[in-house]
Amino acid sequence: MRAQPKASHFVNGDYVEDTAGAAIEVVYPATGEMIAVLHEATPAVIEAALSGAAAAQKAWGATRPVERARILRRAVDLIRARNEELSVLETLDTGKPVQETTVADWPSGADALEYFAGLAPTVTGETVPLGGDFVYTIREPLGVCVGIGAWNYPSQIACWKAAPALSLGNAMIFKPSEVTPLGALKLAEILVEAGLPAGLFNVVQGRGTVGGALVTDRRVAKVSLTGSVPTGRKVYAAAAEGIRHVTMELGGKSPLIVFDDADVESAIGAAMLGNFYSTGQICSNGTRVFVQKGIKERFLSRLAERTAAIRLGEPLDPETQLGPLVSEAQLQKVLGYMQIAKAEGARLICGGDRAALNTGFYVQPTAFADVTDDMTLAREEVFGPVMAILDFENEEEVITRANDTEFGLAAGVFTADLARGHRVVAQLQAGTCWINAYNLTPVEGPFGGVKSSGVGRENSRAAVEHYTQVKSVYVGMGPVDAPY
Repeated sequence: MRAQPKASHFVNGDYVEDTAGAAIEVVYPATGEMIAVLHEATPAVIEAALSGAAAAQKAWGATRPVERARILRRAVDLIRARNEELSVLETLDTGKPVQETTVADWPSGADALEYFAGLAPTVTGETVPLGGDFVYTIREPLGVCVGIGAWNYPSQIACWKAAPALSLGNAMIFKPSEVTPLGALKLAEILVEAGLPAGLFNVVQGRGTVGGALVTDRRVAKVSLTGSVPTGRKVYAAAAEGIRHVTMELGGKSPLIVFDDADVESAIGAAMLGNFYSTGQICSNGTRVFVQKGIKERFLSRLAERTAAIRLGEPLDPETQLGPLVSEAQLQKVLGYMQIAKAEGARLICGGDRAALNTGFYVQPTAFADVTDDMTLAREEVFGPVMAILDFENEEEVITRANDTEFGLAAGVFTADLARGHRVVAQLQAGTCWINAYNLTPVEGPFGGVKSSGVGRENSRAAVEHYTQVKSVYVGMGPVDAPY
């Protein structure tokens, strides 16, 4: 048990265990080795988390924002000081190479805590003059928030949700994915060490029934989910029963459009990052790569050459560039999509099978060309290192085809003509877009989707709208003028 935590849950300032809950086995994806066993939250654990959060939030919401910020800022320093050990834990939990986790997982979580610690004291109301009378507004915390995390960026997602919630005066109960449950416990431990009062950030483990119990509790004011579209529909409907605030960051099938005047090497690099980074397990990935016909064969040739140089291996080796998929179930799902692509007539450029390693859930980084809009590979989210390359003739055509999907999370455009870049992005139905870049998501910029890809935004000042509510106060400065 290489990564066994002190207990399964973190509630009201300390670790809590209740072995009556169903077992959750945590597996290291590189070897299939079981590295920890946790237990699902029982009704008693869930009640302790909810009642503790509700009680703690009242005083926290009345605390000066600068005082809240100081605590979060201390947590940032602790995370950065312990980044190496935290990143190793993240690698064991997810299978992502330590080369990635040391720069992209906990560091981006620390950035979020730092950003919202700085932002929270600047969040103020406004006054509205009405002659003698006036209106003023107050931004108030919502209360108890529930965060439900995905398995691909477990610790980053926990920080992305905790940072705005806590900095703006809310309490949060966070349920990690049962596939990657370890990092959130460390975040809770660090926040308490930094001075966060007990009960304000509770972590409870479990599957869908635990999430359902949290989402439907009358004490919960807000639900923030990162997950798949089917899960999002269920959680959204459950939250709606109680008229709760929601943020939904869901899946995608995002287009990455490469015009023939683009810097081809940069476009290929972005396409590889947007399909192979984190073994392709990123919701915003540009998994439909539209390449203009004039550069198609050049693009494919260089893509195959550069993909062949990717180093697969043990994720704890700093030289490893591509790790395993997160689980056996995900491995089988991705292999299934590869077989479907072959059967439907897509042209295999590279990869296309399980990787030749002795253990673990590895697949080869894979690219298919001559993909058409009606193929399964162009319609459904694979969530693995499988790139679909489609060709196009002109701008109008590619915009129409790029938008022909139920998803709308992200999109990218590569072109030397910046006027075209802005023109195309303005017409793409996606919430998060890039021009001559891809998958860069600094906390300073809002992140989220449209259509089936989500509701609301993570990060940036936009998140303030989703973790506070406005109270309007009318002030009468003279006698009341009544007709009776």
